[in-house]
Amino acid sequence: MKFQFNEMHEPGDVLLGGLFQVHYGSVFPEWTFTSEPHQPVCTGFDILGFRHAMTMAFAVQEINKNPDLLPNLTLGYRLYDNCGALVVGFSGALALASGQEEAFALQGGCAGSPPVLGIVGDSLSTFTIASASVLGLYKIPMVSFFATCSCLTNRQRFPSFFRTIPSDAFQVRAMIQILKHFGWTWVGLLVSDDDYGLHVARSFQSDLAQSGQGCLAYLEVLPWDGDLSENRRIVHVIKESTARVLMMFAHEFHMIHLMDEVVRQKVTGLQWLASEAMTAAAVLQTPDIMPYLNGMLGIAIRRGEITGLRDFLLRIRPGQISNNTSYNMVQQFWEYSFQCKFGASGSAEACTGDENIQQVDAEFLDVSNLRPEYNIYKAVYALAYALDDMLQCEPGRGPFSGGNCADIHKLEPWQFVHYLQHVNFTTTFGDQVSFDENGDVLPIYDIVNWQWLPNGRTQVQNVGEVKRSPSRGEELQIHEDKIFWNFESNKPPQSVCSESCPPGTRMSRKKGQPVCCFDCLPCSEGEISNTTDSMECTSCPEDFWSSPQRDHCVPKKTEFLSYHEPLGICLTAASLLGTVISAVVLGIFIHHRSTPVVRANNSELSFLLLVSLKLCFLCSLLFIGRPRLWTCQLRHAAFGISFVLCVSCILVKTMVVLAVFRASKPGGGATLKWFGAVQQRGTVLGLTSVQAAICTTWLVSYSPEPHKNTQYYNYKIVYECVVGSPIGFAVLMGYIGLLAVLSFQLAFLARNLPDNFNEAKLITFSMLIFCAVWVAFVPAYINSPGKYADAVEVFAILASSFGLLVALFGPKCYIILLRPERNTKKAIMDRDTRK
Repeated sequence: MKFQFNEMHEPGDVLLGGLFQVHYGSVFPEWTFTSEPHQPVCTGFDILGFRHAMTMAFAVQEINKNPDLLPNLTLGYRLYDNCGALVVGFSGALALASGQEEAFALQGGCAGSPPVLGIVGDSLSTFTIASASVLGLYKIPMVSFFATCSCLTNRQRFPSFFRTIPSDAFQVRAMIQILKHFGWTWVGLLVSDDDYGLHVARSFQSDLAQSGQGCLAYLEVLPWDGDLSENRRIVHVIKESTARVLMMFAHEFHMIHLMDEVVRQKVTGLQWLASEAMTAAAVLQTPDIMPYLNGMLGIAIRRGEITGLRDFLLRIRPGQISNNTSYNMVQQFWEYSFQCKFGASGSAEACTGDENIQQVDAEFLDVSNLRPEYNIYKAVYALAYALDDMLQCEPGRGPFSGGNCADIHKLEPWQFVHYLQHVNFTTTFGDQVSFDENGDVLPIYDIVNWQWLPNGRTQVQNVGEVKRSPSRGEELQIHEDKIFWNFESNKPPQSVCSESCPPGTRMSRKKGQPVCCFDCLPCSEGEISNTTDSMECTSCPEDFWSSPQRDHCVPKKTEFLSYHEPLGICLTAASLLGTVISAVVLGIFIHHRSTPVVRANNSELSFLLLVSLKLCFLCSLLFIGRPRLWTCQLRHAAFGISFVLCVSCILVKTMVVLAVFRASKPGGGATLKWFGAVQQRGTVLGLTSVQAAICTTWLVSYSPEPHKNTQYYNYKIVYECVVGSPIGFAVLMGYIGLLAVLSFQLAFLARNLPDNFNEAKLITFSMLIFCAVWVAFVPAYINSPGKYADAVEVFAILASSFGLLVALFGPKCYIILLRPERNTKKAIMDRDTRK
């Protein structure tokens, strides 16, 4: 059984084959097992498909005219129409490869069928896969200008396949780069139900997931037969989806039926993003469809310029392509263009072959936007350059075993594949053509924008390019100022499942939905995110805290008992007031040092007591202000020694009162010798030295030091002095408490002594105040955080100091200043006598 192909050919020393879709439909006759060839009826003349075939014819003619390329060889061609049917295209490829087509006259009077060195085509990926898988068994090279399926890069399965169009793998990556450029993360995808579409779907899902740049809102496979109900369902999915960007990897005959339904349902507000197969679909550029596809962006085959092609097309005439009588393609083009018929009879208009070709469809003669044609042009030249390299091989220096060269008369297909694999040339348009190890050309695509003009025509505007270079990798360039957006704002639409999470928040995926659908949760306190769409919040360093917006870390506020805050000011004022009052009282006592009230019970101890109280007031200032090492070390030492000095004086005074009282009784005079002035000074010095030793040991062994405490509050740093050794602090406080309790007990025992010894009552009352203050201090200090602990301690110091000052020296100052008549020995003795 044998096909009679729709074809055209040109004789030559070496033939190149070609497979093109000159018709996009076919009807097959009933199969009969006869020797007569079966010719399918091809339907739907594709004028651009015919121009593709004529581009190859032009390229062959141009090569034959070039004295520098194949100077001693004439190229011929044999071109077949696949009629849009896989079986026709596959059969055509086998016929070209087998060399069993009928012989035709050759130049030079020879007869026979010269070898087909390589085949340019096929256009569709599915057709190419079928043909290339068989041709690969015999290593017959096939160079496709339009088959983009990434599966064809499999060198194991297709060892002799090459192409001058980038694979879908690169096209998918280019699409993802466009999505990333415009921030489109939520998109729909339509693919055709064939190898081209299904491989793209798998590749796109994989690459999109790996890039993390977006998600598919839906993936729909367009029915091959244009099923109305299925297209209606797909359009409903498109309308209901929140995705505003829709990508298409399909052929024009798939999209025609879908767009009819889009127009019927008036689906607007979409940004269409098309693959290279769609951007060249002029059949969709109709007044009905363009209101919906206006502004469409797409990947387009690299546009090129082919000088002389238009003149070649204008010279086409039936019977002028070759001397062979089989001119089906040209005749069909003529009949389609001029609506006539060769050999017509009756009412049908007959074709003369002299019609004005400039009256044909303007699209046929428009060579300003050559894209597939440019790939065909490069494919033919790639075969020619490979053949030229092979013919220039010098014996003994060839690439094959023993330095052998290939013989054009005994050429093995795998030898020609070797030269084609290493071809490298530059077109007149300036593009470099070479193939990688998988047979893929160095990829480059134009980015185009469909713009519907007021005159009803559609302009395909170049708005950028995407390419891969050996040095810079993949590059994307888009000129947004040239893009028309089919929206009221004339700006790119937003197409996201969820709005971007601003800084200060993190993304939280919605359960059961794609990664692009998420909620934005605010970062916790102490954590920040300073980028958009952050997956996690990061913790601030120890000395920093999150800003109110949670978008950056700010230094933590520092807290300590400051001189500049109200509490610190009040305590400082109280401390200075106590110091001044102590100094005033000391001055009064010094001025009236000879009076009985001052001289009673050792005036020297009273002076020393006032000095110690003054030191107690001043040491409280060490607890105010930013803690530093020297203030931390000095504050407790000064506090401990000052209070021990104070309490020691009171203790000695109490002991003296008791000794004097006992001495006033018969036989008690001997006790006074132990309480002379020297003994009193020595006792005070000795008791104070013990505290000084405790403080020294504490500072040397476990010295207090400033500390940044973050335990009280997360958002601020509390500067405090750690005691270093709790035992040292406890011993210091315990020693003061021991002396205070002892003083209180002795004073309590002496409270009922005669009035001339009434200082015991004052000491009892003062020590009662002192002990009460410091007993209350302990729980308040323990439960007060940060600066308030220092404030409690300062308050305790001031309260106890004021208590001692007022209780011990208040009544005496009252007598000295306001009741001087009572400041006499007689007055003091009279009170005792009256009692």
